[in-house]
Amino acid sequence: MSVLEAIILGLIQGLAEFLPISSSGHLAIGHFLFGLEDEGLLFSIVVHIGTLIPVVVVFWRDIWAILRRPFQKMTGLLIVATLPAAVVGFLFEDMVEAAFASLTFIAFGFVITGLVLLFSDRKQKNEKTAEKITWLDAALIGIAQAVAILPGVSRSGSTIGMALARGIKREDAAKFAFLMSIPIILGATLLQVIHIARGDIMIYGLNFVNLGAGMLAAAISGYVAIRFMLAAIKKAKLRYFAYYVLTLAAIITVGGFVF
Repeated sequence: MSVLEAIILGLIQGLAEFLPISSSGHLAIGHFLFGLEDEGLLFSIVVHIGTLIPVVVVFWRDIWAILRRPFQKMTGLLIVATLPAAVVGFLFEDMVEAAFASLTFIAFGFVITGLVLLFSDRKQKNEKTAEKITWLDAALIGIAQAVAILPGVSRSGSTIGMALARGIKREDAAKFAFLMSIPIILGATLLQVIHIARGDIMIYGLNFVNLGAGMLAAAISGYVAIRFMLAAIKKAKLRYFAYYVLTLAAIITVGGFVF
């Protein structure tokens, strides 16, 4: 992997993690185009860590409020919302990894994301604030996040879409979805670290310059994506992301038939 490839993939991860266009799908395409295998798996750990930085920077007040009073309702809601994805990721890890090897499956995931976003933009009456989020709301948003483990299905798009469907205010829906990303990103990173420690993934010739460049690119682009998304969701502009992922799905499908 060159430094330029590392920066490009880092930018993709940061943008696609928080924009509703599926970071997993875009990284899978990037790995396919660049021909990355084991090195790409290690790199994904680093860029995922990079995406945590902008979440902490943007939502540090909310995070600090939770850390100061860990035994509060919001903490429980985030735990409930995280459990479905944790269970699915643990039980069906091999199946999910196999799906990443199929561009056709990724295209199908993009279609799901596009449809969710189109529906979300039509939801107008959202009056439930973050303080009024129920345990059922958190569970359903968590299930949406579990579905988004599949490549091509956007985590932010699915969780925000479900939150909007439950009547949660747009800005609060986005905030809750971004806070949910912290434990799920940490969990996914820890799982890959365990695989490396056990020798399931062999790592050769570490290039710390490339890893650092990718992490920095992911952190910067992630910050831009979060700020942009917080503004876009207030104006009900999610349909434009839907047009993008649906177009991308069509390109992948046509390309599969042609090549």
